[in-house]
Amino acid sequence: MGKPGGRSHRRRHDTFEARIVETPRIGAGLIRGNDGAMEFGVCTAAKIDEPEYLELIETLGYSHLWVADSQMLWSDCYAVMTLAALRTKRIKIGTGVAVAGTRPAAVTAAAHATINRIAPGRVFCGIGTGNTAMRIMGHKPISTGEFDDYLRTLRQLLDGHPSDVNWRGQTSRTRHLMPDMGFVDFEHRMPLYVSAFGPKATAVAAKHADGLVVSIPPDPGSVRSVRARYEDHARAAGRPVNGPETKVPFMLSTLTTVFVLAEGEAVDSPRAQEGCGAFAIVGLHYAYEQWRQYGRRPNKVFAEVWDDYVAAVEETPEEERHLRIHAGHNCWVLPSEERFLTPDVINATCLVGTAPQLVDRLRELEDAGLTQVMLLPPLAAKEQVISDVAAKVMPAFANGAQVTPA
Repeated sequence: MGKPGGRSHRRRHDTFEARIVETPRIGAGLIRGNDGAMEFGVCTAAKIDEPEYLELIETLGYSHLWVADSQMLWSDCYAVMTLAALRTKRIKIGTGVAVAGTRPAAVTAAAHATINRIAPGRVFCGIGTGNTAMRIMGHKPISTGEFDDYLRTLRQLLDGHPSDVNWRGQTSRTRHLMPDMGFVDFEHRMPLYVSAFGPKATAVAAKHADGLVVSIPPDPGSVRSVRARYEDHARAAGRPVNGPETKVPFMLSTLTTVFVLAEGEAVDSPRAQEGCGAFAIVGLHYAYEQWRQYGRRPNKVFAEVWDDYVAAVEETPEEERHLRIHAGHNCWVLPSEERFLTPDVINATCLVGTAPQLVDRLRELEDAGLTQVMLLPPLAAKEQVISDVAAKVMPAFANGAQVTPA
């Protein structure tokens, strides 16, 4: 389960087209309406040389393509979004999520509006304070105060309006000077989905966002708690969820991965570890960052492996440790970390089960207020993971949606 080797990984990718023909494409061509049905999105590590994968995500019926932004890990997110815009026709395309701390709001707005020009009405902006994009450079994410000001500016600029931009200690009024000359598209509104985990960040998101992006334990109680907190803050800000002035239906999306087990297959089988291990281990990486930088105690689910994991990480010198923590991030599991993938860690971070079990669990999450599941599969097994979910899980949520030929 280590880093895919060049030739073997390429051979696996090249032969996938032959294998996918044999996969039932029950979910193909599914377009989600605004009827409240659960949506399924895919977050992809930005990888510029795999346009066929971007096409596959649309073909299988996923509603949203979220392109991850971390400049020292993957390809540039906006280059990959542009490629997706040119190779797809229906799927919504956006950042999953862009990092406020690495670009001024004007740059982020212009990048999205540029892609909106070639995929009008299909572009959204996901935005957050930064995790790996900031930490791999040795910096913490930006503060909630900075984020609040950034979101205010970004929303105005995404709408094509003038805004007061704070940058390099100076505040100046700015606007796009050529919005009608084919360079950008502000006419088709771009929804703003904000990544926020804690109470303060959620309060900021509720002032500006069209929806909330989280990564929470996949259980109904967590969903209800997050949604209730957001709705309380939204009402306080005079922006009730799905109120009369709402521009688009409210989205609550959680980043996880979904893996379909065979009957009788263990949650920590080699196949399951390959399919969801890369996402599960990131939960441990994030817990370590929170403990190291803010002194926050890790979730009890990590108790069994915590001391061994900390000891392993801290073998790396402090000046290099911020690079060691995120090696393989959401792509593969380092061989030295495979021992930390216990059933408890997998179950606490991912949705794993047989197809009927997954449908039941997703129904419970939907009833609790979740509107979208965002899958982030590992690099080598990504096609099979999203194909299995599309064929075996998504059809159960197609009621009321419009189905078109693939």
